[in-house]
Amino acid sequence: MTVTDQLSSLGQILAHGDLHSLFQPIVSVAERRILGYEALTRGPSNSPLHSPLTLFAAARQTGLLSELEVACRKSACRRFSELQLDGLLFLNVSPDSLLDANHQPGRTLQLLQAYGIPPSRVVIELTEQSPTDDFYLLDTALHHYRDMGFSIALDDLGAGYSSLRLWSELRPDYVKIDRHFIDGIHRDAVKREFVGSILQMAKASRSKVIAEGIELEEELAVLCEMGVDLLQGYLLCRPQETPPTDARKMLPAIGQPSTPLGEEGSDLTALLNEQLAVSISTPTADVLEAFRAQANLNSLAVLDEQQRPVGIVHRHSLSDVLLKPFATELYARKPISRLMSNDFLAVEITQSLQQVSRLLTSRARQRMEEDFVITVEGCYQGLGRVIDVLKLITELKIQQARYANPLTLLPGNVPIQQCLARLLQQNREAAVCYVDIDSFKPFNDLYGYAKGDEVLLCLAHCLNERIDPSRDFVGHIGGDDFLLVFGSRDWRARLNQLLEDFQSQCRRFYLEEHLDAGCFISHNRQGQREEFALLSLSLGVVHLHPQHCSQLDASELAGLASEAKRQAKAIPGYSLHVIDTHTLQERPAQASAG
Repeated sequence: MTVTDQLSSLGQILAHGDLHSLFQPIVSVAERRILGYEALTRGPSNSPLHSPLTLFAAARQTGLLSELEVACRKSACRRFSELQLDGLLFLNVSPDSLLDANHQPGRTLQLLQAYGIPPSRVVIELTEQSPTDDFYLLDTALHHYRDMGFSIALDDLGAGYSSLRLWSELRPDYVKIDRHFIDGIHRDAVKREFVGSILQMAKASRSKVIAEGIELEEELAVLCEMGVDLLQGYLLCRPQETPPTDARKMLPAIGQPSTPLGEEGSDLTALLNEQLAVSISTPTADVLEAFRAQANLNSLAVLDEQQRPVGIVHRHSLSDVLLKPFATELYARKPISRLMSNDFLAVEITQSLQQVSRLLTSRARQRMEEDFVITVEGCYQGLGRVIDVLKLITELKIQQARYANPLTLLPGNVPIQQCLARLLQQNREAAVCYVDIDSFKPFNDLYGYAKGDEVLLCLAHCLNERIDPSRDFVGHIGGDDFLLVFGSRDWRARLNQLLEDFQSQCRRFYLEEHLDAGCFISHNRQGQREEFALLSLSLGVVHLHPQHCSQLDASELAGLASEAKRQAKAIPGYSLHVIDTHTLQERPAQASAG
């Protein structure tokens, strides 16, 4: 299309308001609820400007970006109001349009007033498509939005021209991680480190993190394990004209993220305090009396008619309000909804202790004395205490440190045995891999134990790089022996990559002459000088099928992995030997016959 054609088509679209608004839910996994919806715009279906990329590119090129964005917001607000959607409305705004000389402040507020949407329910989502140099003007524009009651979100973090500076300068309420860092995060340790850093920065800046573009269950599982709670993507729901309103209907379809093999799979039952809650219409005086009657009561959950938590009241917050002059007289007969906090954590009872701990630490405003809500299928069950979570986590950390390998800090033999026992109890399909370094003893003798320790640390790093922490487990048996447990189905590809990684990483440990020769000379176990090949890995794998879990115990499973490793070591160089439990089906019968 020529610029003239674009201008003509775009002019017709703007004149007739021929835009379609779609909505994609943003879901809180922990709370099993929809936080809000991002409004996404499409042009007419029969138009070359149907695609949003083409549509907005044409608007930029023709100088009509500001007019198009206003039209998009109008379409989104009208449709959002017609559908009577709950939660927040995320509206995309580009810095270009905010800094446009033709931009008229207040038009968004007018639209919201026309459709009965309070500004407190709207998030201005800043979408950066071009360099932003005038931070002062942009900051001024966004403060204008904040003063009117809007929240601010920064979109596509990591993909923009200056997104980190925007985050630092503008301090948004929400930060969206770009799809690039979500794609394949279960296979990429660097991406996990990046997202982990974002979570730390978000905690410091009091921003909430939203991971967008989630398409795979494996990506979801890793993000949940890392403590990312707000999620958006095709896996949950595609943009729709009439989006779903019940998060529970989306989440069961993808299943709950499996408990990492290295963690205890217990739920939150031990933390549950079956404390009575109050309804949203309960008078404030009654809530105050409940606190007076129970000296050790820190918090009360506030429920709607369906017994779902909609808020929480903390003793200290209520006291602060009612200490003000005439406050008791003013609020005593008013419903508690006037004073309750909407900023609370609600988690399903099926969540693990570790998952809850990560969610609590990611919350910037979580105080020790502020309890969190525990639900069953979204309905109120009771309260949990932050102090109890911290106590249990501390106990687990002490236990883990006690049994960790002192060099690599990986779980030692006791956690390894526990992991294998858990695996068998849960009847999970897995690949149990025994990892051994070939020629390690003669290498140690020749190069020294310090260099040998470097090799072990290198291998530990390579192993951690190849696992999905939400599904897999890595432990250090001792010396040059390690154990991997893969819940991931692509374990063969991960092991092949491990062999490549280790071979590449090990080159820095040899003398040039040994690299050139492809071998080194050292003493064997009989004390005789012998030529040894460069370090390599022998991998022995037991492919465990669920139907065979009941036929084995943890020791037998470890023994099978050791036998597979022995078979692999019989092959020179990098080698892999697999024992499939399908081949062991006749084992119990043979034993009985014997």
